[in-house]
Amino acid sequence: MCLLVVASRLVPDTPLVVGANRDELLERPSTAVTVLHRGPPRIVGGRDELSGGTWLAVNERGVFAGLTNQPLGEAKDPSKRSRGELPVALTRHETADAAVQDFLGRFCPEDYNGSWLLVGDRASLYFIDFTGLVEPAAVPLPPGLHVLENRPLGDPSPKVDLVVRAVGTPPDGDAVLAAFRTVLGDHRIPEHDERPHSANCVHLDGFGTRSSCLVRVSTESGPPPQLWVTDGPPCTAPLEEAGALWTADVADVADVTAVQSRTSGL
Repeated sequence: MCLLVVASRLVPDTPLVVGANRDELLERPSTAVTVLHRGPPRIVGGRDELSGGTWLAVNERGVFAGLTNQPLGEAKDPSKRSRGELPVALTRHETADAAVQDFLGRFCPEDYNGSWLLVGDRASLYFIDFTGLVEPAAVPLPPGLHVLENRPLGDPSPKVDLVVRAVGTPPDGDAVLAAFRTVLGDHRIPEHDERPHSANCVHLDGFGTRSSCLVRVSTESGPPPQLWVTDGPPCTAPLEEAGALWTADVADVADVTAVQSRTSGL
């Protein structure tokens, strides 16, 4: 994933909205959304069919976890475990607080190629730098709009600045969703950003935005999150409601966190 946009406690009627684009090689097999863990709690998200991991996971209680990869180039170690295990491990918990506490006690950045994560629910949001360059910690984030690309949260980023300006100050959850949908399909290259893949919606030879996702978590703790997914770039592929996965009869679901023989593709 190359873009993760989160409205955490930004508007009164919707405590959490998540928007995400996954950019990847066009030939790499993947599933835009599926059941990742039967539960409880049930976890849904996209699945990379080579590594078995995911870039964004959300559970029926409203806990989500998403990551962006640290660009490593030739320094990427193919023998390390898949980063795609991490969002599923985090969303096995009933709250974001419990998720990050368990995560920091059980997982080591030395076992994975680097990534940055956002983990949250209707009550809280955390940032985790899992690159090994700093001591891993769950940094609590204040209510507001938070944008993560392929660099640490808070680092100077024309791409993040462009997203923040585009979202503006929406008055309610419906407006947040509408703004996120527009942002995810934006092809503009941010000023002073020379990376060819720096647009939100990427179209390059052999590489581009493969899928997009919107998640809406309500103020009530009962109903599962609303979920919409595109199987393809959000500028052309339809955004389809995927809430049926919360109750679908699933006969055989691979346990992503148990797949240790697969190495890092994500």
